Amino acid sequence: MTRTFFKYISLNMLGALGLSGYIMADTFFVANRLGADGLAALNLAIPIFGLVNGLGILLGIGGATRYSICRYQEDPERANRTFTLVLLTGLILGLALSLLGAFGAQPIARLLGSNADTLPLCTVYLRTVLLFSPCFLLNHIMVCFVRNDGNPKLAMTAMLTGSLANIALDYLFLYPLNMGIFGAALATGTAPVIGLCLSSLHILTRRNQFHPARPAAPVRSLADLAGLGSAAFLNEFTSCMVLALYNVLMLQAAGTTGVAAYGIVANLALMALALFTGLSQGAQPLISQAWGRGDRRQVRALCRLALLTALLVGLGLALTALFSATPLAALFNRDGDPVLEQIAVDGLRIYFLGFLFAGPNIITAAFLGATEQSRASFLLSLFRGGIGIAAIVILLAWLFGMSGIWLAFPVTELLTFFLAFGASRRALRE
Repeated sequence: MTRTFFKYISLNMLGALGLSGYIMADTFFVANRLGADGLAALNLAIPIFGLVNGLGILLGIGGATRYSICRYQEDPERANRTFTLVLLTGLILGLALSLLGAFGAQPIARLLGSNADTLPLCTVYLRTVLLFSPCFLLNHIMVCFVRNDGNPKLAMTAMLTGSLANIALDYLFLYPLNMGIFGAALATGTAPVIGLCLSSLHILTRRNQFHPARPAAPVRSLADLAGLGSAAFLNEFTSCMVLALYNVLMLQAAGTTGVAAYGIVANLALMALALFTGLSQGAQPLISQAWGRGDRRQVRALCRLALLTALLVGLGLALTALFSATPLAALFNRDGDPVLEQIAVDGLRIYFLGFLFAGPNIITAAFLGATEQSRASFLLSLFRGGIGIAAIVILLAWLFGMSGIWLAFPVTELLTFFLAFGASRRALRE
């Protein structure tokens, strides 16, 4: 069991890092090519990218979890109906988001806080990325189903290859071709196309055990899938919505330079969160399978193993930020702005303390979702990623200014840790 666990989580952690590398590559190249205005514009656009990724994860994790449970309960017909429903829903939502990008990119950019300096850059990035929404959603769905269908290596390869292609295309479009922020967005949109092509090999080589089938009771089924995937969705979506709130507070506290500094911290934090997302997604199919078999002992053992791993990863991240904040900030500071560097360094050292508790919180929410305790999973994720941190960051920003903005994340994760501890104890006893 332990060997299988580490095989699944290592592959998924690498894959999730690759997926988050889409934005990280954009951030690095945009910061060094377009300076602070480009970095600020990109950071303002990230919440919408989070919405797209969140919907893809919601459908992918929710559908793949139900698929695994049905397979191990020997109900292949329902498993196939789940796959088909998720695929069709992803395609429809993706097309709707593409239309939103084509006709509403500028109003969205204004809503996210763009000013005269950042509005043109933010609008171009949003429009381009949203046009690729069907590819992002379908890529998430296929990766989750391929992984839960017994092929985690291909799922990881698809995500990593897409991310590496994004990095190469970022350089090509921004430097030799000098395409500006449109080039960064185009590189990001191309990455899921490549990943989707690779994950489709699972079907083309006939290794798939899922097949198209006519969905039954789609509304009720979608509600079920949304419950199972809600924790993963909230982790992605609410973190980006809170990012938008942070942008507004930073803009008030330190202007465009503050937003750019927060962009550095936020993008490195998204990479760190990707490790826990990969860990939870790697453990999820194993927990769902054990739950479907009725093996409660293995469910408990897998949960404890995942929590211990999350604690160790969180400790490593906090120590890295403490001792390497200055060189990390310098990677994104093209002009050597000392104000930008100081804000980012202080932010990294304080903000990353939250990862001591974020990992166990994410694992607990994923565990509750994988064992069909969707209500508890949803409420826990909603507090840590939405209601809780939004209220705390506003309060601490009012009390302590910029230091309070940085402190909000670790304070929220600490409070959530106590809630998660109680929820997991109750679940394990049951």
